[in-house]
Amino acid sequence: MLSSLAFAAAMLAPAGAAYADSSLEHEFDRAFVAPASAPAETTARPVVQPTSRAQALVQPAAKASARPTPSTVRPFVSYGQPRSFGSNFEAQLYSAADASNGRIGVAMIDLTSGKTTAVLGDTPFPMASTSKIAIAATFLDGVDKGRWSLDDQFPLMIPVKSAKFSGDKAPVRAGRMYTARELIELSLIHSSNPATDALLAAVGGPGSVNRWIRTTGIDGMRIDRDIATLVRDDGEFNPATTVDLRDSATPVAMAQLLSGLFQGRWLSSRSRAFLLSTMERCQTGKRRMRSLLPGDARVAHKTGTLNNTASDVGIIQAPDGHAYAVAIYVTGQGGHAGRDARIASIARTIYLSQESHQGGSVQIYANR
Repeated sequence: MLSSLAFAAAMLAPAGAAYADSSLEHEFDRAFVAPASAPAETTARPVVQPTSRAQALVQPAAKASARPTPSTVRPFVSYGQPRSFGSNFEAQLYSAADASNGRIGVAMIDLTSGKTTAVLGDTPFPMASTSKIAIAATFLDGVDKGRWSLDDQFPLMIPVKSAKFSGDKAPVRAGRMYTARELIELSLIHSSNPATDALLAAVGGPGSVNRWIRTTGIDGMRIDRDIATLVRDDGEFNPATTVDLRDSATPVAMAQLLSGLFQGRWLSSRSRAFLLSTMERCQTGKRRMRSLLPGDARVAHKTGTLNNTASDVGIIQAPDGHAYAVAIYVTGQGGHAGRDARIASIARTIYLSQESHQGGSVQIYANR
């Protein structure tokens, strides 16, 4: 059995910078709020005409140059619900994912039949911390190929304060050394950003993760920035009304990644078991995917949170072994609590719609 949470807590106590108040879940559990406009003056002030000398001395304030909109950003256009549904489950899923208060994307792959059901399944959503699954998988692929081991040590990548958009990459400094095993646990269990960026630096940056994703044959997923930069520059665009391809995944692409990891397509059996059992111990998002499921349902998942968006992705498995790869991305909904509630409701809809759980999957995803 992998290291216990008690061990993790003891290990983390002297190094709170590894994850305390640094995860996307801690930093961005809030709704997107437009800045309030200044109140209008109620008393008219006399207009003073400056003298020519004053005009010469007073220089007009320079206007801040507007940042050009990246080519990766476009408005979201809703096409509404289909006129007919292929099944009662599809109709139930569309109802649970009603996007009247912000766009919602869902994909579910039944890991017994292979059938995929989705809502906005091919629309990109911000991955936020759900990208940490792909980063960890890329590192574990390197372990399987002998490039490094879980016992190798790497420094935390701790962000250094910098102005938004002040560079393509936010500055970081090296922190305390941790083993790769500890970094993956910090990243997936506690959503530590410095630990994730340590793994990302070790594998060679976002480009290396994208190359690994391409080897899986999955389209619709990309990583453009490290987490320090993603956090620093977050909030420029409202994800409820805008699609930004940077650091995004379609729900179907994420569900396909989860499905392949569960089925052992790309990692050794040892790396697969370590990854999924670590995800089973995820401590974030307690009011999301897990909250409305029966106590005997097993969930290996990873949450994500940014301005006006929340997500939860993972494997849900019934006691008989019937398993589903599920990706849920939610924007808007009036705030953090509304997004959490919508994720919980969608996960419950998926689980209960397959209530009989006949023909369970052959594989059990993690050992207790």
